[in-house]
Amino acid sequence: MGTHSSEYSSGGFSGGPYNGTPASPPMALALNQSNFTYEELAAATMGFSQANLLGQGGFGFVHKGVLPNGKEVAVKSLKSGSGQGEREFQAEVEIISRVHHRHLVSLVGYCIADGQRMLVYEFVPNNTLEHHLHGKDQPTMDWASRVRIALGSAKGLAYLHEDCHPKIIHRDIKAANILLDYNFEAMVADFGLAKPSSDTNTHVSTRVMGTFGYLAPEYASSGKLSEKSDVFSFGVMLLELITGQRPVDLTNRIMEDSLVDWARPLLERAIEDGNYEELVDPRLENNFLPHELARMIACAAASIRHSARRRPKMSQIVRALEGDSSLDDLNVGVKPSQSSTNNSNGSSETRMYDTGTYNADMMKFRKNGNVEPGIR
Repeated sequence: MGTHSSEYSSGGFSGGPYNGTPASPPMALALNQSNFTYEELAAATMGFSQANLLGQGGFGFVHKGVLPNGKEVAVKSLKSGSGQGEREFQAEVEIISRVHHRHLVSLVGYCIADGQRMLVYEFVPNNTLEHHLHGKDQPTMDWASRVRIALGSAKGLAYLHEDCHPKIIHRDIKAANILLDYNFEAMVADFGLAKPSSDTNTHVSTRVMGTFGYLAPEYASSGKLSEKSDVFSFGVMLLELITGQRPVDLTNRIMEDSLVDWARPLLERAIEDGNYEELVDPRLENNFLPHELARMIACAAASIRHSARRRPKMSQIVRALEGDSSLDDLNVGVKPSQSSTNNSNGSSETRMYDTGTYNADMMKFRKNGNVEPGIR
């Protein structure tokens, strides 16, 4: 089984063999979650064998496993002694154990033993959006699949933002965190960076979260995160589906800047004149439905607005993608002169926010990572 970049790697947790004894969980979890022993998960994964390795990331390994009842699972392990990883583990368990939606990956159970932490997810069999869209030697993803993935992931994100109480900010929406089943139905995964929030509290992070290329400009400049930061990241993902391009690709001669900077003027022109030729993935060979592409382009343009307040809610995006609302609804509360992707709210956001500015802000934010950004 090949290693791939996915939910199973991007926010992944690292671990190796451990023979400690199971301990009681330090946090209260939903009663329908299973508390596995280390030995049970070792047996399920054939001793965490290389043959069962699904992927690995900054925090480590994820293995495919089969439980005694035949259920396929993905076992994510956290390297012991990682304080940062430990916090993310606790956040992920606490959040996922109470999140249930057909477009979100479900937590099957967990293992907490001396020095060892593992999460057991349902296994989603068909890899990730990133793999199918950008993987080497992959066939071109057809248009119907792209629309289905956009809508499904939008619904999962809308559930997190608007149907969970308190609402949940994912903080790492990207193509590698969208898992696919064999029908190309999307499932949003990897809640290791997720954060419960409330309308009265915009979270300020003191360390860099998320993935470069998907991060909203307000996060790079101030460290402030809200559900509208997720909307921006989702907009970048829509651009990937539309264009077939990666968010940042230094080898691409056509796109010297980030995908967002390259696409902004093209989005604006496409909305004005209905000419999608420069924007749409050439590999599609014009095999798309223009009215569906128009919806996706309008949603992407609204989602990547510089001003977080002027981005739509995910439920608005869902309705727009489904064709259940006018695309003008994406501009509710936005004056006509401010509805384009480049204009903002007349405050400090009026400067052009290009890749250079973004990179400079991100470097500053990294340097000041142990001081609450925006408060100094």
